[in-house]
Amino acid sequence: MELIELKTNIRTTTGNGPARRLREAGQIPAVLYGPDTESVLLSVNISDIDRILKTGRIGQVLLNLVIPHNGETSTKTVMVKELQIHPVSRNFLHIDFYEVTMDRKIIVNVPVTTTGKSKGVEIGGILQIIRRELEVQCFPLDVPESIEIDITNLDIGDSIHVADIPRQSDIEFLGDENFTVVTIVSPKIEEEVEPEEEEVEEGEEVIAEEGEEQPESGDEK
Repeated sequence: MELIELKTNIRTTTGNGPARRLREAGQIPAVLYGPDTESVLLSVNISDIDRILKTGRIGQVLLNLVIPHNGETSTKTVMVKELQIHPVSRNFLHIDFYEVTMDRKIIVNVPVTTTGKSKGVEIGGILQIIRRELEVQCFPLDVPESIEIDITNLDIGDSIHVADIPRQSDIEFLGDENFTVVTIVSPKIEEEVEPEEEEVEEGEEVIAEEGEEQPESGDEK
């Protein structure tokens, strides 16, 4: 897996006001931490994060973080632990960087993709992907772009569970191995039932508009 260089700046202020001013200046507040790393407050360029997002899933990208300090620079190998995005504007709000070491396994979520065309789908079945991501544990350089599952031999009613997925080298699937990942189900045919028309007895009055008042019977005085 390629390491992508990302330049950062040290920040010394915290709070909503300074964070807002950083974003207005084209920067995103960030923090670096890890099992053997003290937290460091940083900021990064929004344009750099946009560039990284175009390379793939940001949660699986390895970054070589360049950190300036007292006129010198240091580098840290990190992954993005969390990228906070505003739910309405979709603007970046904050980034958490997690330091990793090449000889220590990490836990990441990897997307599930399917290959081939199921024979069950060819006769009318529907492919359902129950789990679109799988949690795996592996070394940073071994993180796969996706977990490929061949569905060619699946018939209607067949499923593939976590335990059925071929293991790649040094990659361990976490969680229940009996969990269903993909399955082929029968198509649901919904029969449309036409509503029965109510018969109106002779002499019975039908109200055309709901809420319309009818005059009381009898002569008006």
